[in-house]
Amino acid sequence: MQITVYHARECDPKRCTALRLCRAGKVEIVFRVEELPRGGVLLTPFAEKALSKEDAELARKYGLIAFDCSWKKIDQVSRVKNWFRPRSLPYLLAANPTHYGKPTTLSTAEALAAALFIFGEKEKANEILAGFKWGPVFLELNREPLEAYSRAKNSAEIVEAQKQFIPHDD
Repeated sequence: MQITVYHARECDPKRCTALRLCRAGKVEIVFRVEELPRGGVLLTPFAEKALSKEDAELARKYGLIAFDCSWKKIDQVSRVKNWFRPRSLPYLLAANPTHYGKPTTLSTAEALAAALFIFGEKEKANEILAGFKWGPVFLELNREPLEAYSRAKNSAEIVEAQKQFIPHDD
């Protein structure tokens, strides 16, 4: 599966998970949105449809895509979203040192690993996170939800499954 990351050059290169993944040969980095593979599955928090196992074949055929940019530039997704198949990740907790324990504030590496895990590619998810001290912590912290999401057959089942993991104010 081709994994491509659009990198906006906004972060500290020493702490950037996407650049580390590129140096390790695990992802391809592009610096222009136009260089992204058309038709790929794009991870974006603004997608109306949740990522699920049913997207795995599309990702294998056209690629899995992530944006590594600040929220200020994320509007670029709306400009080009018709080129891709936008999908949002379900509820997960970050394990990276910058956002540890924060829901849905994942690093690029965490987002890609989560997508691969949901697709049933658990070994590849482990490989993505192997270069980070906190990588195994992400999988452990989210073990139960990731397992539930990987069993879901489609977006509707993902949305239903995540309800049990989102904290509720009682």
